[in-house]
Amino acid sequence: MLYLLIPFALAAAVTLYVVHSSTMHGHLSADHDLSGPQKFHARPVPRIGGVGIFLGLAGMVALAWFLKHPQAKTGLLLLLAGLPAFGAGLIEDFTKKVSPRERLIATAISAALGCWLLQATINRTDIPGLDFIVGTTVGAVLITVFVVAGVANSVNIIDGFNGLSSMCVSLMLLSLAYVAYQVGDTELALWALAGVGAILGFFVWNYPAGLIFLGDGGAYFMGFYLAEIAILLIHRHPQVSPLFALMVCIYPVFETVFSIYRRRFLRNTSPGDPDGIHLHSLIYRRLMRWAIGARDARLMTRRNSMTAPYLWTLCLSSLAPALLFWDSTPAIAACMVLFGVAYVALYWRIVRFRTPKWMVFRGDQRKLTDRSMP
Repeated sequence: MLYLLIPFALAAAVTLYVVHSSTMHGHLSADHDLSGPQKFHARPVPRIGGVGIFLGLAGMVALAWFLKHPQAKTGLLLLLAGLPAFGAGLIEDFTKKVSPRERLIATAISAALGCWLLQATINRTDIPGLDFIVGTTVGAVLITVFVVAGVANSVNIIDGFNGLSSMCVSLMLLSLAYVAYQVGDTELALWALAGVGAILGFFVWNYPAGLIFLGDGGAYFMGFYLAEIAILLIHRHPQVSPLFALMVCIYPVFETVFSIYRRRFLRNTSPGDPDGIHLHSLIYRRLMRWAIGARDARLMTRRNSMTAPYLWTLCLSSLAPALLFWDSTPAIAACMVLFGVAYVALYWRIVRFRTPKWMVFRGDQRKLTDRSMP
């Protein structure tokens, strides 16, 4: 419990200080853009919530080192490797001048450091052809860097509403902690729990009121941390299916892949351009906007916070089979296909104004079918 509670307390305290001191740094740290396609807040809010998460974990590493815990070295190396990803995102949060490409490069550097410092490489995939590539050192490093950068970017993509990405990553880390415990890897289980604690320390100030946002620093670091724990788990334990790690992260990863396909082939735009028709954006615009009411600050915040639970449920729908079949590649592969089919079917139903009845508040179904998205 120490590894859960200490990061939680430290992250919560640091995040609260950031919120209360925003009058001093808000001109730099706050998100003043209220009109972008993925902006759903009513007032400027600090977007450096990643500071609390990083410092919460750093405090746990320092305490573990002081108490001479054998797990301290792994925690320290995780933080050191994650510094480029966190730093590039944090600079963007303050300056708004770091491009997505530069952030991805920084995350790739973090992934390469993870390969070097932690030996966190993907050396098996159970995918024909790809196993030949990762069977070589160069191939394993290149695939690992690509995967870690992709997961980090996908976590950033789903960071659109209060509590959405932070709770999803917490649930994913809990799943990794459970399987790590099942295979006897106490070290990984503890650092996964430490990540959960630090993220929840941020979460209590982010959800539901939205007093602070995660920001790119927090999103990229969370994604990096999640990917590294997952890769270390499958690297150390051959009994764990390599597809288990992908199934745990399938919601943000599939959202990213589907968004790239949608932008490139359906809309003929750049895959890197932001838009407002991600699944979470559609749920907000086509369910919450009409279900909750007018466009004032209080109701906008309420709509924002009520969007995330729908996506938490979607995330849980992938984690349940992952935990049931963590040692079976065929079963997980079948579940991944089912998840993809269900996601696409749900997306197209909502985008065509055929939202499933179970997702709609009673009394609001007529409004949802009669109105169109502005």
